[in-house]
Amino acid sequence: MRYMFALVLGFGGLAILLWLGFWQLDRLTRKAEKLAEIDARMQASPLAVPDAPAQAEHNYLQVFATGSLTGEEIHVLTSKKNAGPGFLVISKLVLGEGRKVLVDLGFVPETRKNEKRHQGAVELTGSLFWPNEMDPLFTPDPDLVGNRWFARDLPAMAAILETEPVLIVASAVQPESDNMPTPVRVAANIPNNHLEYAVTWFSMAACWLAMTVCLIWRIKRRMT
Repeated sequence: MRYMFALVLGFGGLAILLWLGFWQLDRLTRKAEKLAEIDARMQASPLAVPDAPAQAEHNYLQVFATGSLTGEEIHVLTSKKNAGPGFLVISKLVLGEGRKVLVDLGFVPETRKNEKRHQGAVELTGSLFWPNEMDPLFTPDPDLVGNRWFARDLPAMAAILETEPVLIVASAVQPESDNMPTPVRVAANIPNNHLEYAVTWFSMAACWLAMTVCLIWRIKRRMT
């Protein structure tokens, strides 16, 4: 009876830990495929902004756009290494065909938050991006009076500036400005830590197996 309990407990737990390890390896493979697909989009030549951008198909897609900045802006609180606190400047861009989209023009220090910036014709390249920065529990509501936002909330920003819920994160803008571009970094948005998780589960499985063998040995000693 004691042997049976030890075997069920030991090998049942071992099976669960091994399953978790192999599950993480499967997720590692899927994540690698997804990152390869995104990398292909990032390395491709810029295309015109699609007529109906969709997150699943166009996230991180490299695009070019010509249009006119209206001067209407949203300021998203952030910080930048070696520059300190500041804001991402999200501006309204009217494309040549009349469509209205959002463009992230980059970082400005806090002291330059309310400076007058370029309005009118621009040409830019960048990435279509759907930020995942909102936390319903911890992200404060934006200060609309002071124009101080705490995350890039795409639907809310589009509603305020009356644009499509489409965001271009600019990597280059002509004419140039003093803004510091903040191109999308794939590694920062899609971490791939599944190998570490798999190693952790397999290590736990090895420890569990060792404890099971030790338990069975102790039971055997007591019975002899």
